[in-house]
Amino acid sequence: MATTSHHHSADHGGATIQTPPPPLPNFLNSVKLKYVKLGYHYLMSHFLILSLLPLITITTLHLSRLTLDDVENLYIHLQYNLITFTALSGLIALASTAYLMSRPRTIFLVDYSCYRAPDHLTVQFDRFMARSKQYGEFNESALDFQRKILERSGLGEETYLPAALHKLPPAPSMAAARQEAEDVMFGALENLFKVTRISGKDVGILVVNCSLFNPTPSLCSMIVNKYKLRGNIKTFNLGGMGCSAGVVAIDLAKDMLQVHRNCYAVVVSMENITQNWYFGNRKSMLIPNCLFRVGGAAILLSNKPSDKRRAKYKLLHTVRTHCGSDDTAYKCVYQQQDETGKVGVSLSKDLMAIAGGALKANITTLGPLVLPISEQLLFFASLIMRKITDSKTKPYIPDFKLAFDHFCIHAGGRAVIDELEKNLQLSEEHVEPSRMTLYRFGNTSSSSIWYELAYTEAKGRVKKGNRVWQIAFGSGFKCNSAVWEAVRAVKPSESNPWADCIHKFPIEISV
Repeated sequence: MATTSHHHSADHGGATIQTPPPPLPNFLNSVKLKYVKLGYHYLMSHFLILSLLPLITITTLHLSRLTLDDVENLYIHLQYNLITFTALSGLIALASTAYLMSRPRTIFLVDYSCYRAPDHLTVQFDRFMARSKQYGEFNESALDFQRKILERSGLGEETYLPAALHKLPPAPSMAAARQEAEDVMFGALENLFKVTRISGKDVGILVVNCSLFNPTPSLCSMIVNKYKLRGNIKTFNLGGMGCSAGVVAIDLAKDMLQVHRNCYAVVVSMENITQNWYFGNRKSMLIPNCLFRVGGAAILLSNKPSDKRRAKYKLLHTVRTHCGSDDTAYKCVYQQQDETGKVGVSLSKDLMAIAGGALKANITTLGPLVLPISEQLLFFASLIMRKITDSKTKPYIPDFKLAFDHFCIHAGGRAVIDELEKNLQLSEEHVEPSRMTLYRFGNTSSSSIWYELAYTEAKGRVKKGNRVWQIAFGSGFKCNSAVWEAVRAVKPSESNPWADCIHKFPIEISV
């Protein structure tokens, strides 16, 4: 499954292009201490909460052992020590208030739903190439390039394209783009509301992310109108944030749920292809045509303690890394017009190196939050030794397999999955969800990490206490991570998008 010498791979936000493919930089060979310190800063930000827990526990144990005589004697003693009593009461009230105010609310993932398009929208390679040729605007070089991309992309022949692109000639329009958005969003939401047994009126927070299609009224308003959501709902529409926007949306919903008590938040992650198909001949803009496919996911989050009994996961961490201050990183995935005026997403040759740098920074920050103490000590000792001795020797690489049971790596392209497998020393089973999602559904942008989690569930691999690492990267340039812990063993459901085909996977993907 190695990348061939002419392999190309891409996506809007986490796209890659290589001819021949440069390896992803070994981001663990050069680590910046500021990212290590940032991770420990996140860890220590909850130190007050952790330090108060033993004190509260000890106090509770002592109080539980008091007899009636002890209580009477204490009352008499306090009558003659009013100042002490007042000070003690104030201290207890202050400590309790500090604890309650600083304690983060647990965020539960009740359930989620991935959209699966109807079978008549599937696109086989032969049909894709035939339609591209019949369209008449692609020259022979562009057609040959697209054919090679398809053959080496890691995609199968059951992925989906929107209805407007199945027509001849293609008929992209605002109406068609709205229809695609409605099909994806409403399809995922209908199933989510059905399996969670909640109504639109129960939703207090709505976050929608779609990078390239942002109509007026917004996508959020389309959902509010469809399901007649309540008037005081908090809505957020995230645009232009690429394939990592799914984790950004989760992070935003998490922050909102820390503020609003007893609340449900719905996150909808998707991309819209209809009006973003590239009809020119610049090769760096043709790659998304070959990889991007229809897909989307709807996720229900809750901060209600009562939902723990039925939730699938609880959110442990979100870590976001933004490299947009660097001009090269900022422009590596750039929407623009070509020389003929046709709009597309231009992909820089530096994209793999930039992705590696962003990933290095992100996992270095994440490490102190998730790695066992033994791994942190070995890594930190190795890092300090290299700084002191200026050694050229290879540093100790932490074993992230000790921190996570399942990996959901954004299915942006085959080359990126290959390189992450090598750099993080993962097994074939660890990257299987990403490879199979790319094969079965294509690059569905920000929602791909949810199809990957659904694959893991469909295989019956998620047990109580298992930790899941979702990692995505996208235009800007950004790399974002979300860490979940399974509240219970997750059984495959009939609504799972893999339900009727999981027995076919994994399959051998040839080049």
